[in-house]
Amino acid sequence: MKTTKLVVLVMTIAVALFILIPNLSWAEDGAAIYKAKCAMCHGADAAGKPAMKAPSLISDVEKKKSDDDLGKAITGTVKHTPAVKSLAAGDVKAVVAYIRSLQK
Repeated sequence: MKTTKLVVLVMTIAVALFILIPNLSWAEDGAAIYKAKCAMCHGADAAGKPAMKAPSLISDVEKKKSDDDLGKAITGTVKHTPAVKSLAAGDVKAVVAYIRSLQK
């Protein structure tokens, strides 16, 4: 009887964690990632640096892109440093969200 209750308790906890964990965000703060990996080329305000041929991320063209397209650009459909290409999916979403906040 006690074993059955213990198994039910463990299973309940396992299911609860299975449901809750995807909603928890361990991704780094998008602003911190942007400042560490993007700002050196695109600028702290994301206005770009023409001398480096780094485009503005707050232009009307970039504003019209979907989050998915912006994420693909971050992860390697354009030339970037290996550090940027290796960002985790959650970190890419955080950076996209931060860029969107700069675009307003």
